[in-house]
Amino acid sequence: MKQPQIIWLASYPKSGNTWFRIFLTNLLEPEKAPASINKLHATPIASSRSMFDNATGLSAANLTFDELDRIRPELYQYLSDNASTTLFHKIHDAYSLNLAGIPLVPAPATKGVLYFIRNPLDVIISYAAHMNKTPKETITAMQARAHGFCKRDNKLHNQLRQQLYSWAQHVESWEQSGLPMKIIRYEDMVEKPFETFREATGFAGINKDDKEIEKALAYSKIEKLQLQEEKEGFKEKSPRSKVFFRKGIPGNWREFLAPDDVESFISTNKAIMIRYGYLSADEQPVY
Repeated sequence: MKQPQIIWLASYPKSGNTWFRIFLTNLLEPEKAPASINKLHATPIASSRSMFDNATGLSAANLTFDELDRIRPELYQYLSDNASTTLFHKIHDAYSLNLAGIPLVPAPATKGVLYFIRNPLDVIISYAAHMNKTPKETITAMQARAHGFCKRDNKLHNQLRQQLYSWAQHVESWEQSGLPMKIIRYEDMVEKPFETFREATGFAGINKDDKEIEKALAYSKIEKLQLQEEKEGFKEKSPRSKVFFRKGIPGNWREFLAPDDVESFISTNKAIMIRYGYLSADEQPVY
């Protein structure tokens, strides 16, 4: 059997995945200026309808959600088996099994997983802006096992169904996957970028020296991304949101979330928040 070739860039939405993909572009495709945010290195999302159709020769439009989930593991194995170099695939799906009991993400195709995690209180604010929802509505979605993308079957989406589950269930599903995984905290990406991004590239088997990493980071600063989006727009921005690249500052939730919403969310997510340093031992927010 061929060696696995896929590195999954996995995350709950709004947790640093896109930032890393922009850094990856600036690292793997170096130029004398920052790479365009609309021409990123090939990191297709695992739920891409066009990727499914092109690789399988089928039309996803003719299949049910469950039929698609039966085929998706075979698709990823095919992509891995036919790759000559490492593939990077963004994925927002929770780690789950299809109705046949087969993991959506097959281990034999998986070289590794970079899992990006962010303080969920900050995710609430960024995700609310992305979906054009209120924080309360977003909290309800982030607490629901049924939460996901492209789940309505009365319209044709450009992506396949993605079952996200609740924020906590998403994190736990990948923790328990048994796949080789490196967890990357968004806050570490902000506070100690060089060390954090170097660890990530090392895990992924990317052989680049310190100067190349530093240059890619300089080209990927949030201020540069905001300027690009202002001038060119960003094709991955939700049509419901005003901008994609907001502030990216840890602790920004303090300006927007009501105390009762914070207390409510923490009460059902405290174990994971403590585990990743988002709550202190006495259950107070760290960021």
